[in-house]
Amino acid sequence: MTLQRPAVLTDDFMRDLVARVPSTSGGTWKLTEVYTGEHLVDLPQSTPADIERAFATAREAQRAWAATPLRRRLAVFKRAHEIFVANALTTADLIQAESGKNRRMAVEESCDPPMVMSHYLKRAPRLLAPKRHGGPVPVVSHSTEIRQPKGVVGIIAPWNFPFATGISDAIPALMAGNAVVLKPDNKTALSPLHGIAMLEQAGLPKGLFQVVCGEGPDVGPTLIDNASYVMFTGSTATGRTIGERAGRNLIGACLELGGKNPQVVLDDVDADEWVASTLFGVFGNTGQICMHIERIYLPDSRYDELKQKFVRATAALDVRASYDFGPEVGSLVSVDQMHRVLSHVEDAVAKGARVLTGGRPRPDLGPAFFDPTVLEGVTTDMLCGVTETFGPVVALHRYRSVDEAVALANDTDYGLNASVWGGDLERAQAVAARIESGNVNVNDALATAYASKSTPSGGVKQSGVGARHGDQGLLKYTDVQNLAVLKKQVLGPRPGQDYDAYVKQMLSGLRMMRRTRLR
Repeated sequence: MTLQRPAVLTDDFMRDLVARVPSTSGGTWKLTEVYTGEHLVDLPQSTPADIERAFATAREAQRAWAATPLRRRLAVFKRAHEIFVANALTTADLIQAESGKNRRMAVEESCDPPMVMSHYLKRAPRLLAPKRHGGPVPVVSHSTEIRQPKGVVGIIAPWNFPFATGISDAIPALMAGNAVVLKPDNKTALSPLHGIAMLEQAGLPKGLFQVVCGEGPDVGPTLIDNASYVMFTGSTATGRTIGERAGRNLIGACLELGGKNPQVVLDDVDADEWVASTLFGVFGNTGQICMHIERIYLPDSRYDELKQKFVRATAALDVRASYDFGPEVGSLVSVDQMHRVLSHVEDAVAKGARVLTGGRPRPDLGPAFFDPTVLEGVTTDMLCGVTETFGPVVALHRYRSVDEAVALANDTDYGLNASVWGGDLERAQAVAARIESGNVNVNDALATAYASKSTPSGGVKQSGVGARHGDQGLLKYTDVQNLAVLKKQVLGPRPGQDYDAYVKQMLSGLRMMRRTRLR
């Protein structure tokens, strides 16, 4: 198909970006424009030796960075914030070209790192400042909690939000004094490489933020074996493998994994508001959002009405390839992903589910396009009934009581995100509190929870370990040093005091500590 590529995406611009990737004999990977399948640039592939050298370079740079006063480290991100905002549209061009998402989603993704910078620029000075606490003996002892950087953080970023996860997850790690080695997905390496270039433009020392590229099984083991900590976003199956290897190496890992995210719609919902918001919650980023809704539970009393409104709105969505803000839905990331989505739909139909709209690839629009799809009659013996489809597909279900809806929403191995909709906010929040999920949105699908940078965001059950955002999102990249000081030698019997007398004194002191504010 014929599509005018943004003028900024020149061959020289893209070649300069991929030149950052170390590669001695790893070959190249053909990175393509998703909308058309046309070749963009050859992406170098890193060998294990390349990865080890990248870590050595990062570790050397990290020692000087960790010794840099915090205010000077944060000044880099104050400058970076302005640069990222000024270049948001160029970033969106790269994101669209490599991932196929529509422009609204690409621009919103470009805004995530500046949001993270804004939050931690305010919080980091307090979080990373030494904190003095009392010691075991009042007055003559104290301890200080000192936050030390872990060293070199390995980040493995997915293809669905390459810029947001590749850069935003690195920002608090860098602020805390660490270096970073990032492995983006081959399909979506350009935007994070652009992000690193902008950080260096803002003054981030060269060598501190490294990128290595290659297929997961080729790159992952060496990256984990050299890292001081691992941040991974991706599938539950891969997360288990990464967590196991990190555990053997006795390093920490934060794993944001898959989901089968439910939405419970209560019988007092405003139908028009619900439809308008849920279209994005289901089909935003062509359904390729870890937190997007794949199961919707509708009240029996309003099932037909709500189904009709939602199906009609889905069928009317503008789906096509464009670098402007016209289309509401873009492409899937690859032909392989399109075939995965199709296999889920075909399996469901073969086992008795009904397609209410969509359900088919759209090769007339581009090689990886798929129609927004609404299914009915999906059961747990179908792939899309229990497994994350990760595409523009949602199943509608009927429920008779709120207790039944909550039970159905919780009937999954996952617990990443959920949504509850209703007119009575207090009632909706009470239902939300019963959902087994790390994130629950009331009268929204996903954006409110994810954009709340002050609150940790992570999964429960098989949806992950640890969290990004909030204080935890920065402190996880640090180790705590307990610096304890004893001013006078009082921890033991006094000269000439027998141990029985000392024990009585010690037990009396314990009783006093409980009754007073001293500790």
